[in-house]
Amino acid sequence: MIALALVLVSLGAGDHDRSLAIGGLTRTYIVHVPPRVSEGRPLPVVFAFHGGGGNASGFKAYAGLDALADREGFAVVYPDGSGRFGRRLLTWNAGGCCGYAAAQNVDDVGFTVAVLRDVARNVSIDPARVYATGHSNGGMMTYRLAIDASERVAAIAPVAGAMQAASFPPARPVAVLHIHSVDDPGALYAGGLGPPFPGTQSRVTHRAVEPELRRWAAQDRCPAEPRTVEQRTTPSRGGPDHTATLLVWAPCAGGTEVQLWKLTVAGHGWPGGHVLLPEKIMGPETVTIDAALEVWRFVSRFRRADAPTPEGR
Repeated sequence: MIALALVLVSLGAGDHDRSLAIGGLTRTYIVHVPPRVSEGRPLPVVFAFHGGGGNASGFKAYAGLDALADREGFAVVYPDGSGRFGRRLLTWNAGGCCGYAAAQNVDDVGFTVAVLRDVARNVSIDPARVYATGHSNGGMMTYRLAIDASERVAAIAPVAGAMQAASFPPARPVAVLHIHSVDDPGALYAGGLGPPFPGTQSRVTHRAVEPELRRWAAQDRCPAEPRTVEQRTTPSRGGPDHTATLLVWAPCAGGTEVQLWKLTVAGHGWPGGHVLLPEKIMGPETVTIDAALEVWRFVSRFRRADAPTPEGR
């Protein structure tokens, strides 16, 4: 860790569009570096995985993470998934989902670790504070990363995408915050065969959210039942109120937690953000919680004390 703190910073504050070769492919990502990088302190890193059919720049535009990163002092890494059309219509190989990436068995965990190494060569980062979030298929990807690279990730916060990875459990405990609406029309909260992806006939069988979180809580040796910590309500014009209930499985062995923001009325969008798809596809937007803020509040509390340096295995 001391060695990383002395790395010469070659990427200044702002956005940097980068590429690297891995697995015979040229892969791309965007890294947002906050102004505080000039202070010379190692930065926490949040990986932010876009949804299926999206891309890094699109997620960056609506997730609301950059302004938060500038205020709180962390770097945000927006990787691009893979597909057949350059940097458009990209997906992640999250295990049971989705599209091109899963069909081609793309090694997206290996890609993410390679991106972490590339960022660390150019920005002084704190390997004990590497986190991940993602939307929809990107949320599923955060689970796969936490399972297959648990030695590197201290906490994850998937949004509107339940665990799809075939392998479980992770080798080390990882803290989890999940954000999902029971009325999500795309990634079904109760599980089952979801609707076709827009413009395709491709469908995914979703796992139910709460049983998967209970599996994770049991693995992290948390209490069997969660406690309700907070409830919020936002009035809605001409319809039912939007609600958000925070359920917490804690304390857990090894200092982790499992949490769930359980929303109602909200659709498949990123809470507090804006997705440029019609409501008939995504369902209603919600501002009952701000996903970016809740993600950072949660993940920033955790550290992976035994994390290898990015140059390590």
